[in-house]
Amino acid sequence: MRFVHTSDWQIGKSFRFADDDTLAVLQNERLEAIGRIGLLARTQGARVVLVAGDVWDNPGPSDKTLRQTLERMRRFPDLHWHLIPGNHDPNLPGGLWERLLRLGLPDTVHAHLSPQPVPLEGASDREVWLLPAVLDRRHAFGDPTAGMDEVATPEGALRIGLAHGSVRSFGSDPSAAHNLIAADRATRSGLAHLALGDWHGMVAAGERSWYSGTPEPDGFDRGGDGGGSALLVSLEGAVPVATPHPVGRFVWRRESAMLTGRADIDALEERLRGIDRDDPSRVLAWLIVEGALGLEDHAIFRDRIEDGVGSALRALRIDASRLQPVATPDDLAVLGTAGALRDAADRLAALAGDGSEAASDPDIARAALQRLVYMIAREGASS
Repeated sequence: MRFVHTSDWQIGKSFRFADDDTLAVLQNERLEAIGRIGLLARTQGARVVLVAGDVWDNPGPSDKTLRQTLERMRRFPDLHWHLIPGNHDPNLPGGLWERLLRLGLPDTVHAHLSPQPVPLEGASDREVWLLPAVLDRRHAFGDPTAGMDEVATPEGALRIGLAHGSVRSFGSDPSAAHNLIAADRATRSGLAHLALGDWHGMVAAGERSWYSGTPEPDGFDRGGDGGGSALLVSLEGAVPVATPHPVGRFVWRRESAMLTGRADIDALEERLRGIDRDDPSRVLAWLIVEGALGLEDHAIFRDRIEDGVGSALRALRIDASRLQPVATPDDLAVLGTAGALRDAADRLAALAGDGSEAASDPDIARAALQRLVYMIAREGASS
């Protein structure tokens, strides 16, 4: 048989760096990813989708958010969706899972809220049993999959585990971590496959154990395993074959640059626009810049990178705390050699300079000098 393994949808996830418009788009795309997962299962001949926890990002989503999630799955009446709670959406008394049941699940959506083995709905080619692990609190000491070892299933049946937590072999400190899963659980429990959730990157935790990762990337610092895929799992042979398929829309990148002049700005703009030339609105980038730019170049950086590229990408976060504007002779030349403006500029340059004069805040002096030179330069260009 074959099925799709996914996890960590985290519907309703909040992104604190995003403005309201960007936040709405990111949250909606996490819903739309469900449709892409359904299409993947349908086109690959899989009738089952296993969702290994953290379907929702918090334990108190609105009824509208719950319904939106269910409706995305309802669009695929030929698929069976199997869900378990995760640490972000544990099965608390009176919590979201009880509310979900009151709202009413589509016939093909199955919420597993107790660790009881069940025949896997949708697996029609042979007898397959699902062994779900259920989190009834955010942080639980002990292994949520421990009971799988003793679970009895019919002789000859395939056993598939579904769980949410951290595998010990991945460096977790057993004395501090929660929801720890034995690295050899699949072997000890006789599982054909252990479908895991919690890690947002796709990674093998053993020959028969996989994390699928989140279907929609959600972080700048996750590197190449930052999610965006779902796993198509085939149990046709002696060892399961797990194949990642892209289902995410957005590209998250962390970039850095040293800027000392116009050529560096040109190269940076080319690099950022080259992340996705066909659809830059798919890109979210966190840019860290350092170095020193003349005041005119610093203004060009604002125009072309902050405002220009920043308007093309879905989001551009910039850390420019280590990028210093400096007043070059060419910058000051626009003010002439004498007069009140030149005197003010020289005074600001001294306050922003090498500390030879007492300055309570050289950054303010630099910003004021930059603004003065930039305004005079623009006024001259427009006259």
